[in-house]
Amino acid sequence: MRFLLNAKLLAKWNLESMHVKQMRKWGWRFSLILALPLIVNAGPLDEAIDMQVQTDVAAQKSQENIDNLADETTEMLAEYREVLRQTQSLRAYNDQLDNLVDSQKAELDSIRQQLKNIETTQRDIVPLMLKMIEVLEQFVLLDVPFLQEERTNRIVALKTMMGRADVSLSEKYRRIMEAYQVETQYGRTIEAYQAELAQEDDERTVDFLRIGRVSLYYLTLDGLQAGIWNQQKQQWQSLPSSQLQAIADGLKVARKQLPPDLLVLPVNKMGGEQ
Repeated sequence: MRFLLNAKLLAKWNLESMHVKQMRKWGWRFSLILALPLIVNAGPLDEAIDMQVQTDVAAQKSQENIDNLADETTEMLAEYREVLRQTQSLRAYNDQLDNLVDSQKAELDSIRQQLKNIETTQRDIVPLMLKMIEVLEQFVLLDVPFLQEERTNRIVALKTMMGRADVSLSEKYRRIMEAYQVETQYGRTIEAYQAELAQEDDERTVDFLRIGRVSLYYLTLDGLQAGIWNQQKQQWQSLPSSQLQAIADGLKVARKQLPPDLLVLPVNKMGGEQ
């Protein structure tokens, strides 16, 4: 019984071993058959892989070119905006320059017209200035005779100036007006000065006291004689000794040797009386 059982187990084992061997034999052959298409198609697959790699490389280069073009486009856009801003600024500046040029042209036209008017003005103002000097000379001759030498020399200088070509017309006019202003100031001030007094063939140095254009006095240096100019009679009149101190005080006030104070001085009336 045991023998039979062992024989059956041995036969079964042998059968399974043969089946395994056959399976291994046919499995190797089947694997070879399955791998055969892969071996046959290995060339085209490599070409496909190479083509894909090349495509990827080309795509990467294309992307890099696109990125570079995008950067260049951004820079060009920034440059364009900057150029546009500068163009607008220059256009505004040019418009302003055009306005300035138009203004300058108008100013030049005005200056040309003024120059034409100046020529006419010069022809008209020269006779006027000569007349002004003549009137000033007559005024000094008919005025109270104070500072006669100084005022006469001023008029002589004006006449000489009118004949000089190196002095401009405006400067001539300015000096004439300055002389008129000086004469005007004489009427608002008091003044003390020394000068020669010619009287009855006698010439001596005395102190003169001018009170505006109202009165002109003199006092001898020894303080013993005084007089007042009579404009109506065009001559000097002697003053009494009682007026000597008042004249002396007036001289001191004019020289700022005394503070300003009320002065009681003789004055000629319209009829020539004191």
